[in-house]
Amino acid sequence: MEDPTGCNGNDMLFIRLLYRRYGRVAQRSLGNDADAKDLNFYMVTKRPERIADCLPPFWSELKERIYVCCTMENQRRADERLPIFQRMPIAHREIIVEPMLEKIDFHSSLNGIDRITVGGESGIYARLCHYEWVLDVRRQCKEASIAFHFMQTGGNFYKDGKNYKLTHRLQIVQAARANINIL
Repeated sequence: MEDPTGCNGNDMLFIRLLYRRYGRVAQRSLGNDADAKDLNFYMVTKRPERIADCLPPFWSELKERIYVCCTMENQRRADERLPIFQRMPIAHREIIVEPMLEKIDFHSSLNGIDRITVGGESGIYARLCHYEWVLDVRRQCKEASIAFHFMQTGGNFYKDGKNYKLTHRLQIVQAARANINIL
């Protein structure tokens, strides 16, 4: 079967998976089937430059129901990916800063972004995540009037001069206890 997205090889972008799994359903039923209209999709990519080349022919009918997230784990990736991500024909954009590996400055350029989710790295060899970095991204979100979600502290978390080694369950609990989300 011909791939209508135009993607090939290893260019497995979110929409290719979406089309292969739901393409016929989405294409056939967007106009008539109420069940299909109730579906929303949450997609994550670290390659926003591939998005435009992989959109299906029925994208305009579908894009309001797709939430696209782009990972930006450090300053270099944020500087590379954010401008590309903002140019894509996407209705709902979220940035995921996870694992948060360093302080990130979005340079007051969060136009078109709906939310930023941050979190430290999990696992026994998790790299350090500083609470001050998390709070700085929160400040940027507040200034830009966008939502902010603190997902998890990470397994190696630094706060108030103290380093914490946390299990995965505690990482999520402690992030929630911080009570710093902006809805």
